[in-house]
Amino acid sequence: MTMKPSLLHLNDEVAAAVREGRAVVALESTIITHGMPYPANLETARGVETVVRENGAVPATIAVVAGMIKVGLGDREFEPLAAAKDVAKASGRDLAAIMVGGGSAGTTVSATMRIAALAGIGIFATGGVGGVHRGAEATFDISADLTELGQTGTTVVCAGVKSILDIAKTLEYLETQRVPVIAYQSDDFPAFYTRSSGLKADHRLDTPEDIAQAMLLHEQIGSGTGILVANPIPEVDALDPAFIDGTITAAVAEAEKRGIGRKELTPFLLARINELSQGRSLKANIALVRNNAALAARIAVAHAGLKLMTR
Repeated sequence: MTMKPSLLHLNDEVAAAVREGRAVVALESTIITHGMPYPANLETARGVETVVRENGAVPATIAVVAGMIKVGLGDREFEPLAAAKDVAKASGRDLAAIMVGGGSAGTTVSATMRIAALAGIGIFATGGVGGVHRGAEATFDISADLTELGQTGTTVVCAGVKSILDIAKTLEYLETQRVPVIAYQSDDFPAFYTRSSGLKADHRLDTPEDIAQAMLLHEQIGSGTGILVANPIPEVDALDPAFIDGTITAAVAEAEKRGIGRKELTPFLLARINELSQGRSLKANIALVRNNAALAARIAVAHAGLKLMTR
């Protein structure tokens, strides 16, 4: 994929790192605009960038700002995004229309994956990816994140998917999309707030170097899809499965009663789960995002080294 330079604005640090083949980790911005309340969103976004740097890579937080796609936000751009109340939530399909209107937006997993690929960044860290929603057999509510994974060659490091989703159907859909699902140091596929969903992952790899090698081989055989790396939340930060499942069930029932769906559903559920859990879910969310950023940075460093060796 190629894109006119005037449409894609890499900051100087990110542009230099990409040009020189150094490790770069893409970061999404819906965690800033829609995923957490202010100021926790701002503190988390800046903290995640610090974690990426501490593990040897350059962070590239991606967003749409005043109609321009930014790859690598500056301090002056973080604050307005974090504090704004009317910023859009952009999936890949929304980018062009938002740009034409000169709007600003937080980028979802699907949009961030696509922009990262256009910018030449091979790995992306997030909290959790979207998936097949409960009741999708009636609503057809399936996240664009999954179809993007099936056609864009970006490796996504996440803590699995939230149990607000139908995890079994999500894994089936990823299989249909030919997306490898690799659990890091675990046989089980994690469920965001908890270390296991009760379902097995397709593959287990135990080192960042092995995952980097898999990335390289996946690209070399022309697979044409992304890779989903499922990194369980640290045990010390994980929530009790029975507690969080009950909280999620209550939040889902409330959303159904109020007729909340489509793009509004996930932000509503996250906010309501945080309220019902008295802030415990937000603390877990922050911990797992930082954990994913650290792993993604280590994989990016290993991947950059492998690519240098194969030139």
